[in-house]
This record gives sequence, structure tokens and C-alpha cells, in this order.
Amino acid sequence: MALSPDRPEILAPYREEKDYAYDLYSDASMAAARAFGIAFRLDDATRERYQGFGVDLEERSGYEHHGLPVPGVFVTNAEGVIQFTYVNPNYRVRLSPRVLLAAARAAAGKEEE
Repeated sequence: MALSPDRPEILAPYREEKDYAYDLYSDASMAAARAFGIAFRLDDATRERYQGFGVDLEERSGYEHHGLPVPGVFVTNAEGVIQFTYVNPNYRVRLSPRVLLAAARAAAGKEEE
């Protein structure tokens, strides 16, 4: 599953348009991001820069928290206990699919193939 800081109405076209292999949910209030410890508040200068790019966080989320999540990946076992975490404030650095697959296999109790 994936969480987005956008309102459900913003996400609906993406869910209908794309055939994702995962469920996409809204975390517009940033409650989940705060619970995972990955929420941050944009400073005024950065928020204004985003608006200059046409990104209005208040419009997209429906809230005035001016927050965004740090990109993160959390892998749980069957009981829902987090077994692996990858969080990187540099959104350009993504987790290797190979590492993610190995973490998922380990969380599921399967040996690497």
C-alpha cells in the first residue's frame, strides 16, 4: 500500500487511471506520517517556492499544516510488526528494488531465491 499527503479527491483519478499493483490511500491530515516519525513542516520560503511551481499544499491536502512526509518504505510481517525501514530525506535517492524484495522475503520468512 502507499500513502499520499493528498486528499482522496485528488488521488481518485490516479487510482482510476493507473493499474497499480498496490492500494493508494490518503493521509491528508498527516496522522500516519507523524505516527511513523516521517512528517515535516515546510518553512515559509520553501512553501512559497512550491506555490511558484503550482503546488498548493493547502489545496492538495485540505489542511493548513504545511506538512509533507519524508519518503519512506516500511515492510511488515504477517502480524503487522515492522521488520524493515528505509527513510531518506533526499527524495532522489530511492531504495533498490533488490533490497526491498530481499526485505519483503525476509519479513515473510522466505529464503532469498
